Amino acid sequence: DERTRGLSMKIFRKIHRMFKLHRIFIKQDLKKLMEYKIDFLTGAIGMLLTQAINIFFLSVIFSQIPDLEGWTFEQIIFIYGFALLPKAVDHLLFDNLWAIGHFIIRKGDFDKYLTRPVSTLFAVTVEKFQVDAFGELVVGILLLGYSLPKITVNINFLNIVLFIVSIIFATFIYTGVKLITSSIAFWTKRSGNITYMFYMINDFAKYPTTIYNRAVRAVITFIVPFAFTAFFPASYFIAGGNPWFNIGGTVLMAVLLMTVGIFIWNKGVSSYESAGS
Repeated sequence: DERTRGLSMKIFRKIHRMFKLHRIFIKQDLKKLMEYKIDFLTGAIGMLLTQAINIFFLSVIFSQIPDLEGWTFEQIIFIYGFALLPKAVDHLLFDNLWAIGHFIIRKGDFDKYLTRPVSTLFAVTVEKFQVDAFGELVVGILLLGYSLPKITVNINFLNIVLFIVSIIFATFIYTGVKLITSSIAFWTKRSGNITYMFYMINDFAKYPTTIYNRAVRAVITFIVPFAFTAFFPASYFIAGGNPWFNIGGTVLMAVLLMTVGIFIWNKGVSSYESAGS
């Protein structure tokens, strides 16, 4: 009916406006980035070297053993590459949340976001476009390209759709963790160390959870669910299994974390008191 059409058009215009603003912010950030090309190259090369060293150590380990808890080198490379994709997308698009916990709240710089005619969360996240994340993205794609021909993966339309869905929602798991922990700064003025502590748990997700003890598995599955950013969805593509858990779990965890994160963020904004030196 007319009312439904009117509401749909209103939502469409709002989304279109948000994407337009996002493009403007990206352009501005890229202009600033081009003034410091060395910083960008250093960051991208640093990401590449970090991942290359990790892969080198994996190859050294597998030169001494045939498999790790039943997982072959190529399968673990697939999981590792899969893990880098959502992490890279989160790094690329939502990295400015780190600044909330480190200095934006503490210095009183959050005031500027309150004056903008858009959501504060949207304004914060689109302000920074972290281009050095392309280093992680490239490595992840290369690792998937290397491992796919060497393992059994059923490539069909459904699995392609599930792969895309997994990457999108796994990205929001990373973002949700950062959003929850960075929002603590609205009350403590600084929470960067808390964000770092939780975020670094993602290193466990690059490998099969079966190699860890029960305590670690419980933490990375149900408390800080980074296992759903890589191992569970990746293992579905490698070995099959229950898609409702492997893929559905990723969707569920992302929705839960983002819902909690947005709730805490909104509470924090309403409690915000400008601070500064």
